[in-house]
Amino acid sequence: MAKGRILYINQGVMPFSEETEATVMNRYLPQYTQELGREIRVFVPRFTDINERKHQLHEVIRLSGMNLIVNNCDHQLIIKVGSIPTARLQVYFIDNEEYFVKYGDTFDDKGVLKPSNDERILFFGRGALEAVRKLAWQPHLIHFSGWFSGMVPFYLRRINKENAFFSGTRTVLSLEADGFEGKFSEEMERKMRADGATAKDLRLYQNLDYPTLMKAAITYANGIVISSPNVDPELVQFAKENKRHVLDYVPDRTEFFTKINKMYETLCGSALNN
Repeated sequence: MAKGRILYINQGVMPFSEETEATVMNRYLPQYTQELGREIRVFVPRFTDINERKHQLHEVIRLSGMNLIVNNCDHQLIIKVGSIPTARLQVYFIDNEEYFVKYGDTFDDKGVLKPSNDERILFFGRGALEAVRKLAWQPHLIHFSGWFSGMVPFYLRRINKENAFFSGTRTVLSLEADGFEGKFSEEMERKMRADGATAKDLRLYQNLDYPTLMKAAITYANGIVISSPNVDPELVQFAKENKRHVLDYVPDRTEFFTKINKMYETLCGSALNN
C-alpha cells in the first residue's frame, strides 16, 4: 500500500531540461520518495528547449482541453507526458501554444526577464493544480521548486476558496540558486486581482521581483528546504525567521533526501503512513 501522495511541481527536471544542481535534485528526489512506497506525480512547464521527439512526449487527451482564464482571456491547457524508464517515473508537462511556443525562453538575449513571464507563471501555477484536480489525485503534500512555480501557493488558496479538493494539503518549498535581475510586468497586480487576489495577497506581491516572489512563497509554505549552498542568504534568513520547519542543505544526496521525507512526515503526520 502506498504511503501517502506527494506532488512535485518543478521548474525543470533532468533529462528533459539542462543538467543543473536543481534539475538533478528534481530528477532523483521523486524517485527516492517513490522507492519509499509513496505515490508521486511530477509536473513541469514545457519550455521550448524540451525536445518532444527526443523524449517521446505525447498529449494526455483526458487531461487536456480545459481553458484557463489569464488576463481575462481564455488559454487552452495542454498536458503532455514523458517518462524516465530507468526510474519508472512519469513527468507531466504543462503546455500552451502561446505561452510555451510563441514566447520561447524566459529571458531575452541579454538575460533580462521577458514581460510575458507574469502571465506564464500564473498559467503554470494554476494549470498544474487544475490538472491534478482533473486527475482526481488528491496529494497529501505539494513540494514545489524554482521561481517559475512561485505562484503555486496563491492558486492553492484560490482554488480552495471554490473547492475543498486541496483541503489539508501541506506545502514544501525548495529554495534554489535561481535568482534573476529585473521585475515582472507592472500589470501583474491587475492580472492577479482579476484572478481573485485579495488585498492581503497583493501586499505580498507588490513590485514583484525575485526576492519578493520567493518571500511570498516562503510566507505561505509549511516547510522550506534549502536545496543549494548558494541560495540567496537574504531568503535563507527570511525563511528561518518566519518558519519553524526549515531544512538546511545537506551535501550527501541520500541523507538529504531522507531528511526531506522526514519533513514530509512531520508536516503530514499519520497520513503518509496509512
